[in-house]
Amino acid sequence: MPGVGPKSAQRLAFHILGLSREEAESLTRAVLEAKQNIKYCSTCFNITDRDPCEICSDTGRDHSTICVVEEPKDLMAVERTHHYRGTYHVLGGALSPLQGRGVESLRIKELLRRLGGGVMELVLAMNPTTEGEATVLYLTKLLTPFKIKITRIAYGLPIGGDLDYADEATLTKALEGRREINV
Repeated sequence: MPGVGPKSAQRLAFHILGLSREEAESLTRAVLEAKQNIKYCSTCFNITDRDPCEICSDTGRDHSTICVVEEPKDLMAVERTHHYRGTYHVLGGALSPLQGRGVESLRIKELLRRLGGGVMELVLAMNPTTEGEATVLYLTKLLTPFKIKITRIAYGLPIGGDLDYADEATLTKALEGRREINV
């Protein structure tokens, strides 16, 4: 499984082997139920057990702002901040010609369909990778004619980090994204 190293896999295997038959069957049922009941929201393409998802159906959220992310895990990371109150759109990846992921394999057409309903701002929250930057560039050029505000999340130094440990690209982006201090 992705993100599970050999030691973690071994611990999981021994834990599962130590389960009673009833506990193992319960775990099996839980995995099968998740596989059967979890789907993609028809609006934002987040993973959910209901359609539309909890975020899209929340009338207390700002539906005029859409945060565009690559994957559901990125949406969850933004949600953990408890700071963003708009809606989302999950593209399903980033442009990567080397991996065979072009424009047609992302949910860009679905994003374009959402732009007519009072959307005022798109927040592009792609990962700061070559693929993420290519996706931001493509979307910015594609969306410019829509006359909506297009923003990009800032990136730079982590809180608590030391300047001398930062690589040149991170420090450059931090300098480019600097803003005035209002006193």
